[in-house]
Amino acid sequence: MDGVPQRQTEDPERAERQRTGQRDGQRTRERDGQRRDEERRDEQRAGERDAQRNERRRELLRLAAEVFADHGYNATTVRRIADEAGMLAGSLYYHFDSKESMLDEILSTFLTELWDGYDTVLAAGLGPRETIEALVTESFREIDRHRAAVAIYQKESRHLTDQPRFRYLRTSQERFEDVWLGTLERGVAEGVFRADLDARLTYRFLRDTVWVAASWYRPRGRHGPEEIARQYLSMVLDGIAVRPERGAQYGPR
Repeated sequence: MDGVPQRQTEDPERAERQRTGQRDGQRTRERDGQRRDEERRDEQRAGERDAQRNERRRELLRLAAEVFADHGYNATTVRRIADEAGMLAGSLYYHFDSKESMLDEILSTFLTELWDGYDTVLAAGLGPRETIEALVTESFREIDRHRAAVAIYQKESRHLTDQPRFRYLRTSQERFEDVWLGTLERGVAEGVFRADLDARLTYRFLRDTVWVAASWYRPRGRHGPEEIARQYLSMVLDGIAVRPERGAQYGPR
């Protein structure tokens, strides 16, 4: 009839296409969600594998450092390290391409951490005596963390410095001397250490007596690194410092 709205007839095919599109869209979203979940699980599993591999690598380096320290680098074979680790020699090459690579990582890790600690001390703007105290304490802490690496460094660095791969050892030795000797000379100039002090001789004494501790120090022993440093400093600084009064106490506070 005229004036009466006509009811639109729904297109069945169009409605079916809409429903199909909705179902397809839902399935696509579900597949995308499942794929993202699987990717996250894959990433998690990969992270766990990497963590396990890195932990195993650190353990192998620790074992290698102990063997190098006890038997010497040249006398140590890859097979000997593998035996200590309870694995086949060939399996060790999955983690390292040579025993030289292991030695390199052991020494470079030790020196990086040593200089991180030293740089923190030097950036603090301490006086000469306080700088010596802090350097000695940091040195004993590094012996505590890297006893085997320190022992290797003492035994092997003399001939390793001639090899291109280990030239950084010489650079570190030169910087070490500059820091310690410079601090002692500053102490003499500022009247903190005795005027008749032979700074170079004192530097050599400090260097040798501190680092030789790696031959007898054992982590988790009776005395920790800070206590050993305190005892050491009380003996050394009583000998080189200008003492305003008898019985003055020295050492980290």
